[in-house]
Amino acid sequence: MATVAEPGLRPTRYALPMNLFLDSFWRAVLYCMLPRVIALSIVPLLLMVALSLGLGYWFWEAALDQVRLWMESFSYINMVWQWLDNVGAGSLKAVLAPLLLVFAATPVIVVLSLLVVAWLMTPALVDLVVSKRFAGLQRKPGSGLAGSLVWSLMSTVLAALALLISVPLWLVPPLVLLIPPLIWGWLTYRVMAFDALSGYASKEERRQIFKRHGVWLLVMGVVSGYLGAAPSVVWAMGAGFAPAFIILVPLAIWIYTLVFAFASLWFSHFCLAALQALRNEAGAGFAMDMGDASHAPQAAAQQESAPALLEAPAGGLTGPQ
Repeated sequence: MATVAEPGLRPTRYALPMNLFLDSFWRAVLYCMLPRVIALSIVPLLLMVALSLGLGYWFWEAALDQVRLWMESFSYINMVWQWLDNVGAGSLKAVLAPLLLVFAATPVIVVLSLLVVAWLMTPALVDLVVSKRFAGLQRKPGSGLAGSLVWSLMSTVLAALALLISVPLWLVPPLVLLIPPLIWGWLTYRVMAFDALSGYASKEERRQIFKRHGVWLLVMGVVSGYLGAAPSVVWAMGAGFAPAFIILVPLAIWIYTLVFAFASLWFSHFCLAALQALRNEAGAGFAMDMGDASHAPQAAAQQESAPALLEAPAGGLTGPQ
């Protein structure tokens, strides 16, 4: 006998990925304007500025000389120099080497910014999102800090290998605008999504969310990767002028920090909303199973009484002849 689920036990439809994608995006934008988020971005900024200026002070000139020697070792570079002189753009020769060095250092700065934000800001940002939107969300044993660090380091190593392998392709103008953001986006997706769920989702829940929303999470990572590449313009503006370099480099690093803070908030809103929807779906399914179980004894009793009701009239018609 088929049973019809009660309205209160009807399973909730799983949240549409597009709705989660758009809703989490504008929520992350609004959260980036909170004073607390801006204040949290100061600590990674200070660390990255100190590291960048220190490396620039000790290794900038030596690295610049190496880039120039490397460029002069290629015969076609001399042809480029000659062509620039012929068209009256010979001054670009003095800027090209610093620009190449800046673009080579950019992936390192981006990866370090991502890791610093993930380790210092993401836990606080996830707790902020939970306190404002998901106060009743239950914590479950996850990977913990050690698991998150291992995951981040493994993902970073893979991304670094991909960057090194793809460096020759950067000489092709269209590919330099595609490959690095894709790699940064993949790394952002791996790190941010994992950290957003590590304190609240079990391993099985995290696996289900990655399986259901893997494509959208990757799109979010790629978008974040392109946003992270945008500050490279600010970074490069100071490459040929030392005073501007000192001012613009911290500005670019702060923009990187805010971009990845935005990415952390975006992934937190998306992943935690997906986690809540997953648990609501599981709870609704469990309620339906309990509802079917409660109807089972009643259905069995009706089935057992049905033959007796059919036999009674027959017995009344077959009396003594």
